[in-house]
Amino acid sequence: MPIRFFYEEIEFKLPNPANVKNWLIQSAQKEKKTVKDINYIFCSDTFLLKLNQDYLNHQTLTDIITFDESANNTIAGEIYISIDRIAENAHNYNIDFLVELRRVMIHGVLHLCGYGDKKPAEKIQMRKKEEAYLSLWGKLFHVKP
Repeated sequence: MPIRFFYEEIEFKLPNPANVKNWLIQSAQKEKKTVKDINYIFCSDTFLLKLNQDYLNHQTLTDIITFDESANNTIAGEIYISIDRIAENAHNYNIDFLVELRRVMIHGVLHLCGYGDKKPAEKIQMRKKEEAYLSLWGKLFHVKP
């Protein structure tokens, strides 16, 4: 399978992984991309902070780090997600944990598709894309995104 899920230093298991894989693959296809190989690594703040320090020389907590190995129209890479950050952000923004998790998961795929989020215009575009693919989740599974 081109999408796999791993867990580091946390007590968490992704619910409905088959549905999540289907949604991510369909989202990539809408971007005219093929998923070759994506590893999601769900981890703790501590684990992700160490990666942030070692590989990006950043000293701050983050919810996601994406290592892009994509080429042409095929996307591949490793996406590290802090479950601690997802839980805190969901609480702070008063949204459901799984909605925030899916938002961050698709955010990583969008990075693999070539979207950035450093400049204000990029952030706006990224947020619109995230919302569109969260809506796709609802359409695929007949549930609230």
